[in-house]
Amino acid sequence: MSDEVTLPEGLGAIGDILGFHIRLAHGVVYRHFTDTFSDLDLTQKQVSVLWLVHDHPGMAQADLGRSLQMDRATVMAIVNRLQGKGLVVRGASAVDRRRQTLTLTGEGDAALAQARAAIEQHEAWLKDRFSPAEVRTLIDLLSRIHQSGGA
Repeated sequence: MSDEVTLPEGLGAIGDILGFHIRLAHGVVYRHFTDTFSDLDLTQKQVSVLWLVHDHPGMAQADLGRSLQMDRATVMAIVNRLQGKGLVVRGASAVDRRRQTLTLTGEGDAALAQARAAIEQHEAWLKDRFSPAEVRTLIDLLSRIHQSGGA
């Protein structure tokens, strides 16, 4: 499967729609990511959760949802899957027992290390299309969209 999408000549007005190009780019990037991660049995969202929990041990599930802009049910489902795989453990917060905190297990640390290696490969493939300055600009521009929270 080719990573490149060839659009027909004379695409017309849809060729000027920014969202159309974002959707096409997302599809190509997502397919490459999925191919890169096929041996790890982890999704993008699961890797994001592992990474955040690694960087913030004892992070609460609610904080994950805010950080990843996901609803409570989605975060709970992801954490349930990761816990079922033995990659994270839940605990009660020492400050507020109503909060569920998360910590990586040894297996979780190992899975994250493998995922980071795959991410490096995926990022190299993606960034190869741009100069370092263009990468920074693209991140800045896309951040304007996702940091607005849809407002």
